[in-house]
Amino acid sequence: MDIGIDLGTATVLVYVRNRGIVLMEPSVVAVDRDSGKPLAIGEEARQMIGRTPGNIIAVRPMREGVIADYEVTQQMLRTFIRKICVGSSFIGPRVMVGVPSGITVVEKRAVLESAEEAGARQTFLIEEPLAAALGAGIDIAKPNGSIVVDIGGGTTDVAVISLGGIVLSEAARIAGDKLDESLIRYMKNEHKLLIGERTAEEIKIKAGTVFPGNRSVQLEVRGRDLINGLPKTVVIDSAQTLEAMQETITSIVTLVKSVLERTPPELAADIMDRGIILTGGGALIDGMDRLLEKETGIHTHVADNAIECVGIGTGRALESLNILAPQLTSSRKRW
Repeated sequence: MDIGIDLGTATVLVYVRNRGIVLMEPSVVAVDRDSGKPLAIGEEARQMIGRTPGNIIAVRPMREGVIADYEVTQQMLRTFIRKICVGSSFIGPRVMVGVPSGITVVEKRAVLESAEEAGARQTFLIEEPLAAALGAGIDIAKPNGSIVVDIGGGTTDVAVISLGGIVLSEAARIAGDKLDESLIRYMKNEHKLLIGERTAEEIKIKAGTVFPGNRSVQLEVRGRDLINGLPKTVVIDSAQTLEAMQETITSIVTLVKSVLERTPPELAADIMDRGIILTGGGALIDGMDRLLEKETGIHTHVADNAIECVGIGTGRALESLNILAPQLTSSRKRW
């Protein structure tokens, strides 16, 4: 069996050949503090964030696109792989894992070892923007330049792709989580209201915008009053979310411009014709495509199934190993 995994900071997606995306779960594990054993994984664990008793902690083992807790990541991967392989002759699948561009050798080794300990027969690593391009349906083997901007939970990856590989790429640990942190900080400073990660994400999805005047939504936000400690409700609107997220959004735009400025002229001409492809959960934030188009002067469009692009791409990469092999990092085949 061949399995592609988008091991994201916010969400894990699993792709199985001939079946497509078969699993999409939050990258959250609820752990017993005393024994260290996982009590819940995925959506069930996410529901526990901020609501657990003292002996249980809900943790996100992936931070900023890389493994922050090796053992918990291994347990999470093992659970997901076994869930997918149930009922099949389990000899260990070949696994392709999407990782941010520019991660260190040590971070790559941690991913390879986690997948191996979780039961993979052989593991390959592919850089996320390359996987996103495959998932978005781009024919990467052609000698035409394409640029992909993958905005995930922990990292934003920008890459220029041509002839089956990455010509130029840059990544920054500025993405969905940083936008959530910006909203938490804004509510604390402007409204003296303490909110959690889940509430910040809800604000971003339901009322958030990154382009002035693109959206006008009002939202009731509940949290704890920092002055008297009591529950409190305030109303914020889309314009306030734009103000809150402005600094982080500016950093993402600067990253995209930095890659475009270093793109070879021939490929830059291709990009002007083909446009910028946006993938990842951050691509769905209201106004993101309009903002990048305004700031770069290049037509920008959001890929179909933007959230699933990296997951789909990891699976397609396993089907094109003969072309992609030079671009991949892999473990030794175990059996």
